[in-house]
Amino acid sequence: MLTQNNIVIAFPKGRILEELAPLLQRMDVKPEASFFDENSRALSFASNRKNITIIRVRSFDVATFVAFGAAHLGVAGNDVLMEFDYPDLYVPLDLKLGKCRMALAAPADFAQDEALWNESHIRVATKYVNITKKFFAGRGIQAECVKLNGAVELAPTLGLAQRIVDLVSSGATLKANGLVEVETIAEISSRLIVNRGAFKTMGREIGALIEGFTEAVNGKAA
Repeated sequence: MLTQNNIVIAFPKGRILEELAPLLQRMDVKPEASFFDENSRALSFASNRKNITIIRVRSFDVATFVAFGAAHLGVAGNDVLMEFDYPDLYVPLDLKLGKCRMALAAPADFAQDEALWNESHIRVATKYVNITKKFFAGRGIQAECVKLNGAVELAPTLGLAQRIVDLVSSGATLKANGLVEVETIAEISSRLIVNRGAFKTMGREIGALIEGFTEAVNGKAA
């Protein structure tokens, strides 16, 4: 649980760390060297600031760590925030990193078929079950979701579902698997998130970090 003596910041594993590094440098927050080593199995890291500990977890787990009080702050994509919709999260800043989009996609021939929207019950392969159900419910369609944590683009080829909802960047993976984008559901980027309870009890310390992130995003030195 959170303590008054130490601030815990949760960052996601993966490519986003490369984009975060310049922001942290501008803020003069320097994790120990192993933090940026993808081969390191450590999960918790010290920093040059004695009162800041950094943890590195799966991107889908950052919001959970912060919402349930295991970390004070974190960085999570708004895809994760939309999927879980935790009420205990305060989202003060768009970091403008990791930009992509969440899209509905389908096989090229099927994407042009009017039946794409004319069915009352459909099957969709996705990692984002809640977002997908809400999106289709808004169109009066009941979506049965086949949850996949990877290789979602294979679902239409293997007969799991004719539609998928997934993150798209260049669209190259969709194209390679014979799929096309049908509609953009949301624009995605990484956000700074804060535990609401921690912000109430440590407002000055956390507020200073929020200000630091804001200035770093705007390109100002710490």
